[in-house]
Amino acid sequence: MTLIQSRQNVDEVASRPANDNQTPNPTDFSVVDLISSSDDEVAAIVRRAENLALTVIIVMAIFLILAPVVFIAMRYGV
Repeated sequence: MTLIQSRQNVDEVASRPANDNQTPNPTDFSVVDLISSSDDEVAAIVRRAENLALTVIIVMAIFLILAPVVFIAMRYGV
């Protein structure tokens, strides 16, 4: 991963005061800077994201199947 030299350090950006209207040049702060560049850590984050996505899809599928059944049962008093 190539680092961009114009970006400032995260600690330097965080230590600036909230009212930074007199800052001579705006800084480029990105959430991507907080992610480690280690391949193992990135692979672990991707693995957790995939597991979470699969879980969400399965729960949504179950809800989409059971919600109409519950609605019909409550509507007609079955």
